[in-house]
Amino acid sequence: MRSGFVTLVGRPNVGKSTLLNRILGTKVTIVSDKPQTTRTQVRGVLNRPDAQVVFVDTPGIHRPRTLLGERLNDTAESSLSDVDVACLVLDATAKVGPGDRFVAARVPKDAVVVVNKVDAASKEQVAQRLLSAAELELSEYFPVSARSGAGVDALVDALVARLPEGPQLYPDDMVTDVPEAFWVAELVREQLLAVVRDELPHSVATRVTEWEWPVVRCEILVERDSQKGIVIGKKGSVLKQVGIAVRQQLPEGAYLELFVRVDKDWQRRPKALERLGY
Repeated sequence: MRSGFVTLVGRPNVGKSTLLNRILGTKVTIVSDKPQTTRTQVRGVLNRPDAQVVFVDTPGIHRPRTLLGERLNDTAESSLSDVDVACLVLDATAKVGPGDRFVAARVPKDAVVVVNKVDAASKEQVAQRLLSAAELELSEYFPVSARSGAGVDALVDALVARLPEGPQLYPDDMVTDVPEAFWVAELVREQLLAVVRDELPHSVATRVTEWEWPVVRCEILVERDSQKGIVIGKKGSVLKQVGIAVRQQLPEGAYLELFVRVDKDWQRRPKALERLGY
């Protein structure tokens, strides 16, 4: 029996969360094509007869413009300490740039490079990315597609082989350590990103303020009055659409209440960030 921790790090939008969901075969972290979708460390547990792998999904490391951005980077970088394997995830459809090299300089030299999104790239692009990745002088390189699953099994087998022998760290039936209330708030944020897309500012946050099952009250925070209208939508259309999409992912009978509140410049205020768990 092998067991241990594997961290996924990389720039925003390289597909870390999609990869984690693919590995586990179930959704434990929200996904979006917008940067900074993942804002905390999310642990997902893979149970196999021969191993238990605890994967740690992290925020994309980027050049921060706000206090929130700085804290997201700190969260990602802190995940690299005390793990058994670090995976640097790259995007096969984009050239290896300064941002990737910035992250690569922070991972251990025995880190594994995962070149993701090979389904969306040409063979020439994938070959070029692997050559560029080799220049980072890390230990192993795996082309994969988190979307289709191509190459993922080989990656997981290689990660398991690197883990030390040891007992299970979590119970058999545990897939993630994400609390239910946090998960519901994340689902609301994911659907907002999907419904409003380009209009939605990065400065939206969600948190569950009341949990009296089956009634769940979730607060959506924006920074300015003008953003409040975008999130509510014409005659409440956006909130209605978001609420329907989230309830479809909750146990039957759940009653979700959504409220929008302006919390001016919350991304830049330490107390506001701490209240939200960042």
